[in-house]
Amino acid sequence: MTSPINPSSLGWKKWIIGARPRTLPAAIVPVLVGVACASGAPAPIWWRGVLAGVVSLALQVGVNYANDYSDGVKGTDAVRVGPLRLVGSGAAAASHVKRAAFIMFGIAACAGLALALMTSLWLVLVGALAIVAAWTYTGGPRPYGYAGWGEVFVFVFFGVVATTGSEFVVSEKFTWAGVVASVAVGCIACSLLVINNLRDIPGDTVAGKNTLAVKLGDANTRKFFAFLVVLAAISICASAILVGAYALFGLVGIVVLRPALEALARGAKGRDLIIVLGNVGRAQLVLGMTFGAGIALSIVS
Repeated sequence: MTSPINPSSLGWKKWIIGARPRTLPAAIVPVLVGVACASGAPAPIWWRGVLAGVVSLALQVGVNYANDYSDGVKGTDAVRVGPLRLVGSGAAAASHVKRAAFIMFGIAACAGLALALMTSLWLVLVGALAIVAAWTYTGGPRPYGYAGWGEVFVFVFFGVVATTGSEFVVSEKFTWAGVVASVAVGCIACSLLVINNLRDIPGDTVAGKNTLAVKLGDANTRKFFAFLVVLAAISICASAILVGAYALFGLVGIVVLRPALEALARGAKGRDLIIVLGNVGRAQLVLGMTFGAGIALSIVS
């Protein structure tokens, strides 16, 4: 079951809905934290962080459109609970959604190439891998998202790569602080996908989409979410050991996750998980701002 919104009445707004705004903190947070980790560099070039943000946001929107296209043409979105999907609802032609995905990938590639030319050309390879991974998440003959590997993609590319990459383009170096901080960023990004897939277990099971949530089952998926939150908190504490106590500000984001943890403990299902998804997105953004600010304060003080 898709959203009760009438697709024919949306007009251009369908592209905003299709971009899945609630998932965009996953693209913003690693840039905030990565740029903060670059605060200790002798001569950081801050404006490059803006380009890093363009890469991350374009990649996030691109993977959302790509997922919409691939799930739509495969019929996976025919039975689901959640926000409207462009192809599955008939709001947009599959070819148009596919084109939109590749336009966003193109924007990410152009911004990434500019950063690579300014810093190191190995970023071209990293960017190419990110785009390939974004498309093959649910696209292509053997989508790894249908085999339970989606969380790995999110952790690697919207956690480790995006955070340490943002640090690198601003400071042209990596630090252990950036690597450790990226674990917290990746875990919270993964937690967003875990809630999304927990909500979709019934429809994904029918459609043969074997996400990690389908493989783990309802109860273990809820435990996995809690594990990710705990691991994120440990990463924040470890970052405080490396850079200073102000990094503990990031724990505010963990506190904001309390309603989500309580809802999962109560057994929230279906549409109730859409509310949980919104809570996790807000907590993710709060964590990015407080953790990033705390790291920067610790480094410069």
